Amino acid sequence: MTHLERNFAGLRWQSQGIVLLILPLAAVFASLETLVRWPIESLQTALALGLGLFFALLVWSLRAATAGAAATGGLFTACLYFWTPGLHTLLWPLLTLFLLTFAATRFGRGRKEQMGLAEEKHGRNAAQVVANLGIAVAAGIPLSTTKVLLGLPAGRFALMASIAAMAEATADTLSSELGQVLGGTPRMLTTMRQVPAGTDGAISLKGTLAGCAGALVIALLGGSIFQLTPVEIALCCGGGIFGLFFDSLIGATLERAQLLNNDAVNFLSTLASALVTAGGATLLTR
Repeated sequence: MTHLERNFAGLRWQSQGIVLLILPLAAVFASLETLVRWPIESLQTALALGLGLFFALLVWSLRAATAGAAATGGLFTACLYFWTPGLHTLLWPLLTLFLLTFAATRFGRGRKEQMGLAEEKHGRNAAQVVANLGIAVAAGIPLSTTKVLLGLPAGRFALMASIAAMAEATADTLSSELGQVLGGTPRMLTTMRQVPAGTDGAISLKGTLAGCAGALVIALLGGSIFQLTPVEIALCCGGGIFGLFFDSLIGATLERAQLLNNDAVNFLSTLASALVTAGGATLLTR
C-alpha cells in the first residue's frame, strides 16, 4: 500500500458515515411504505419491490457493482418508485443514469487500464452507490436528515432536487470516464495548470462537455416525465452542472489535501446540486 493509499484509508470513516446516514433511512422508508401500502395498493407495492429486486440482479449480473452495492441500488430503486409510482416515475432518469454511466465506464477500458485509471472489474461498492444516489433518494424521504436539518423543500422542489442530483452524478461520471479516453489537456480547475489525466480536481474541455451533455439528458428526461416548465428544467440542468464544477473544486482543494475522500466529494457535490436547484426554484416562486 502506498503512502497516499494509507492516508486515504484513514478517511474510510467518511464513506461509512455516508452509508450510515442514508441507508437506514432508505430501509425504514421502504419498510414503512410496504407495510402501509400493501393492504390497499398490493400491486403497486409488489411492483416497487419487484423492480428493486430486478435492478439489483441486473446490476450484479453485469458486474457493474458488488453484491452489497447491487442490493443498495435495489433498495434505492424501490424507494424512488414508492415516491413516484406508475409510469411517471424517477426510475426512468435512474435507468438512464445507469446506462450512460455503465457505457462510459466500459468505453475505452483498455486505454484506461494502460493509464491505471480503470474502475475495478467487480464494479462499484455500496458506499459509492450511496455517495452518488443517496441525495436523490433522500429528497423523497419525508423525515430524512437532508430535508429536516438542511431545509430541503418538499413536493415539486424536492422532485427537482432529486433530478438535479441524478444529473450531477451522471455528469461527474461521464466527464471523468469519457474525458480520460477522448483526450485533451487536463487542467487543474483552481490554477488551470496542465496535470496528468485522473488527477483530483482536473478538468478537460471534452470531458466537461460530455458531463454537461449528460446532465442535460437527465434534466430533459425528468422534465418531460413530470411536466416541468422550461425554467425548471434549466434549473435542474444548471444544478447538475454546478455540482460538476463543485466536485472538481473540492477535489482540487479538500480531496488533494486529504481532508475528504472521493465518496465524500461525490456526496457533497450531489447535495450542492440538490440545494442549488431547490433554492433557485424557491426564489422563483416568491
